[in-house]
Amino acid sequence: MLTPAGFADRVEEINRIAVEAALRARELATAKWPSRKIAVAGSLSHMVPVAAGTAKVDQDRVPSNDELAHAFGELANILKSSGVDHIMLEMMYEPNRVPLALNAALETGLPVWFGMSARRAPDGRVISFDQHQEIALGEITKLIPKSGVDVAGVMHTGAELISDALDALRKNFAGPLSAYPDSGFFEMPDWRFVDVISPERLETFFAEWFKHGAQVIGGCCGLTVDHIHAASRAAHAP
Repeated sequence: MLTPAGFADRVEEINRIAVEAALRARELATAKWPSRKIAVAGSLSHMVPVAAGTAKVDQDRVPSNDELAHAFGELANILKSSGVDHIMLEMMYEPNRVPLALNAALETGLPVWFGMSARRAPDGRVISFDQHQEIALGEITKLIPKSGVDVAGVMHTGAELISDALDALRKNFAGPLSAYPDSGFFEMPDWRFVDVISPERLETFFAEWFKHGAQVIGGCCGLTVDHIHAASRAAHAP
């Protein structure tokens, strides 16, 4: 992703600075609350170039599998050597690219979390986020190995879709589930903060996801500190 943006020579620098910021945030938090246990995750997605003004992949600019595998491996190792506690696979939705990213994460030897993304099909079904073809969620969840993935969940997905996606995920994964939605929409190169869900409304969804088996909750693009406070309230509700 950084090559077409002109920053190919700064991949390591950019990611190390990001991890350093997260580690510093943990230091500040634990200094204030010494009893808290805070993990720092390294994010690894299989995002490829997106056509300007859209949220769709530019099919003419998708790298080869060899290029993708090399890039995923490079990033995973940068994250590991920078000090993350686990690798968080994000926006897993394309069956060809998922195994490449997953293998890179597993090869680090760190704990791995698997986050898939979903959308609604014209007929109302909840399917893989892929914008170019309709892929059943089962085609993605079956790519999760029987061992090696510690947490699996649904992320970067509208709140109203996550319960159905969690149910589909549970059919192929017996471990802890996670849920962290987005709100608004992406239009290359910016996130559009349009019709963002209220923290109060999202709190009701968090409570619903607990009933569907989620144990880890949070937020993605478009959400704020207030939404994370809503997650905390839901997690500590009677």
